[in-house]
Amino acid sequence: MSVREEFDEWAAEGKDRGMEDRHWHTAKHVLARMPVEPGDTVLDLGTGSGYALRALRDTNDAGPCYGLDGSPEMLRNAREYTDDNGIGFLRGDFDALPFATDSIDHVFSMEAFYYASDPPQTLEEIARVLRPGGTAHIAVNYYEENVHSHDWQEFIDIEMTRWSAPEYRAAFREAGLAVASQDTIPDREVEIPPADAFPTDEFETREAMVERYRELGTLLTVGVATE
Repeated sequence: MSVREEFDEWAAEGKDRGMEDRHWHTAKHVLARMPVEPGDTVLDLGTGSGYALRALRDTNDAGPCYGLDGSPEMLRNAREYTDDNGIGFLRGDFDALPFATDSIDHVFSMEAFYYASDPPQTLEEIARVLRPGGTAHIAVNYYEENVHSHDWQEFIDIEMTRWSAPEYRAAFREAGLAVASQDTIPDREVEIPPADAFPTDEFETREAMVERYRELGTLLTVGVATE
C-alpha cells in the first residue's frame, strides 16, 4: 500500500481527527517554540487535518501558510475543516517540494517525516525552500531511542524510517541545516492509570507507560537554513 492509499483510508475513516487530538498534546509545544512573526510564510509537511496551521494563524498571525500532504482525502478533509483564506492546501511529494528556492520562512512537520521515501532528499528540499535564517521544526514519536515505538511498523503497511537522535542531527547538517536544538517533549496529557491497572493492551507495567509518554515523548530537532 502506498502512503497516499494508507492515509486516504485513514481520512475516510475519520482517523485524521483522532491523530489531531493525540498529536496536539506535544505539537502545541513545538508550535509555541517556532519564531513565527506576523506575515511569515509557513509550510506544514504532512499537514493531515491542517490543525497546526489553523493554530498558527490564530496565535501568530502567520501567513501565507501552506499544508502539504500526499493524501487527497486528508486534504479534502483539511479544506472542509478550514475557514481561512490565508491557508492553502496542496498535494505534493516530500522529496520534490513544489515551492521556489528561498520562499519559505518556517517548516513544521509533526509525526510525518519518517514516511518520506527519501528522508535525506526531503531535508535537502527543506533547506532549499527555506530562506536564509529560516527554521525547520521536525517532530517525531517514531525514533530509535523510543523503544516503545519499534513495533509500529508491524501495524502500518508503508515503510517508515526510524533514525536515532544523533542520526537526525547528522542528516540535518549534511543537508545544510545547522542544528539549533534537539530535545524531547513529554506528553503530560495522556492519563496514566495506577500500577494495579497493568498490564494493559499496550504496556506491561506503569513504568513503561511513564517512560513512553513522560520521558521519551516526542523528539524535536530544530534546524536553521544557513545559506
